[in-house]
Amino acid sequence: MKDILKIGEFEILPGEQRKIELPVAKLYTDANVSLPVHIIRAKKPGPTIFISAAVHGDELNGIEIIRRLISEKKFRITHGTVIAVPMVNVYGVVNQSRYMPDRRDLNRCFPGSAKGSLAGRIAHIFLNEIVKHCDYGIDLHTGAIHRSNLPQIRADLSCADTKELAMVFGVPVVLNSNIIDGSLREAAVKHKTKVLLYEAGEALRFDEYSIRAGMKGITNVLKHLGMRKASTTRKKVIEPFVANSSQWLRANGSGIVNHRVKLGDQIKKGDILAEIGSPYGDILDVVKASRAGILIGQQNIPLVQEGEAMFHIAYFEEDDKHISQQIESSQDNLLPQSSM
Repeated sequence: MKDILKIGEFEILPGEQRKIELPVAKLYTDANVSLPVHIIRAKKPGPTIFISAAVHGDELNGIEIIRRLISEKKFRITHGTVIAVPMVNVYGVVNQSRYMPDRRDLNRCFPGSAKGSLAGRIAHIFLNEIVKHCDYGIDLHTGAIHRSNLPQIRADLSCADTKELAMVFGVPVVLNSNIIDGSLREAAVKHKTKVLLYEAGEALRFDEYSIRAGMKGITNVLKHLGMRKASTTRKKVIEPFVANSSQWLRANGSGIVNHRVKLGDQIKKGDILAEIGSPYGDILDVVKASRAGILIGQQNIPLVQEGEAMFHIAYFEEDDKHISQQIESSQDNLLPQSSM
């Protein structure tokens, strides 16, 4: 009996795959809100890991990552259990919105409450019915609306096991990230579940490089944990670089933006990242880098108000040029030339 995995009223045996709908609440339209969950259990014991997407309802890359993985005929695990939740914030996905009905950010509502708001109830159910069963987790995110992120892992690198998984994931940039109050990561850590946060792409858009990098990263982690068979053929491994700090550079004026850099670019101190101009063609100001680093996030909309965050720069102790080369290598390995 101890090998039975119980999620809600559902029982899943070793060697079984099941798609379930976990009831959450009922809307005022009398429609039910449920959490879609896909469970894959190997016959042999091993770690349990959750893979979640769309905690923010407009972050769609993660949905596609999970959809592709679980629909692959060759996707098999030999040990342990994978619990895939492609849409945590179903309401947000339906409405193409980051937030819950009351404008709450679900990723600030953990651990939630069984009798609280819809956001609190979803957080409570996800934590108690999914996370509590898991040794590990991978939470998939994108940048916000009109913002893109270079594929990156964010994790608490003070935990040796978490750092090891972050390096194994295999994206060029790993960002040492503090745990935020009310977040899924904070609640998971209190349940002794080690979590990686994958950031890549832009809200409400599919980005093929981000999707493929996420799929590859999850596969790397599952192999490292002994849940999938490792490949017998040696492939080039991306060497991640750790950024212990990062900074958003903000607009020093309002106007129309002409970007001079792109994600993954090596930035030197004093480089001009963007020009800010008037509608009449005048250059009002420029945004300059305050120190050297790599561009890992940026605002995409070509209009800006003074003080708005525009460029997210990660800072490394290693040679930035080497990191930039690794980013280009990662893109070349995951995308055919025609997609670039």
